[in-house]
Amino acid sequence: MKIHHLRSASFVIESNGKFILVDPMLGAKGSLPPFSVLRFKRRRNPTVDLPENAKAILSKVNHALITHSQTFGFKPLQHSDHLDAAGEIFLSDHDIPVVTPKKDQAYLEKYRINVAHGVRNWQTIDYLGGKLTAIPAQHGHGWIHKFMANGCGFYLELPNEPSLYISGDTVLNEHVRRALAELKPDITVVAAGEAQMDVGKALLMSKDELLTFIKLSPGLVVANHMEALNHCPVDRTTLLELLKAHGLDNKVLIPLDGDVLDF
Repeated sequence: MKIHHLRSASFVIESNGKFILVDPMLGAKGSLPPFSVLRFKRRRNPTVDLPENAKAILSKVNHALITHSQTFGFKPLQHSDHLDAAGEIFLSDHDIPVVTPKKDQAYLEKYRINVAHGVRNWQTIDYLGGKLTAIPAQHGHGWIHKFMANGCGFYLELPNEPSLYISGDTVLNEHVRRALAELKPDITVVAAGEAQMDVGKALLMSKDELLTFIKLSPGLVVANHMEALNHCPVDRTTLLELLKAHGLDNKVLIPLDGDVLDF
């Protein structure tokens, strides 16, 4: 298995001739508005371009996973850092079969996206010769997670590959803990940027929650969702320093945009 890290939460899983695109934010630098204008510096998103090798790996994509997209079915509130306009066009133009939460299926189909499976929380489906399970995600603490319209993570068991748990945008809740304890993924991918809007609590795990997640993870952890969005204060350097301070740096991989991780 290989993980091709593109940018923020967007990456491609390569396995046995399958190339699975996760949460495609594919637009040019600055193609989205700022996600914070008061709490953090007002900058258009994404704050960086896709890496130079993105086009080559995207040309091989034949499947996709979207952890979350719609909020109340209102287009301006779409989670564009996980599916932007360029991502929509890519998926629809190439007729890429998508797996997404059931609650998002009809919304995505309105935009000509081929939803092969709309999965419910803790549902397991047959997927590419293996299994896929949807793990509930909680997109923030307090009231804000209801406004953010929670998505899900995905636990993948592909033939002859290490098992993989993609957290999606979530804080550390009982479902995440259950997934780590019961499913025992060989690799976990965690959203580590501690995203915050101008109001409300953090939308992703705090530093303490992230440390607990890493300690609970049975195997290697890949940290993403950093250094591409103006509302994510935790960068790679900050995370690495935190991990070193707690003796966890050997357990966590922090890929740069364009990096390829081989498992």
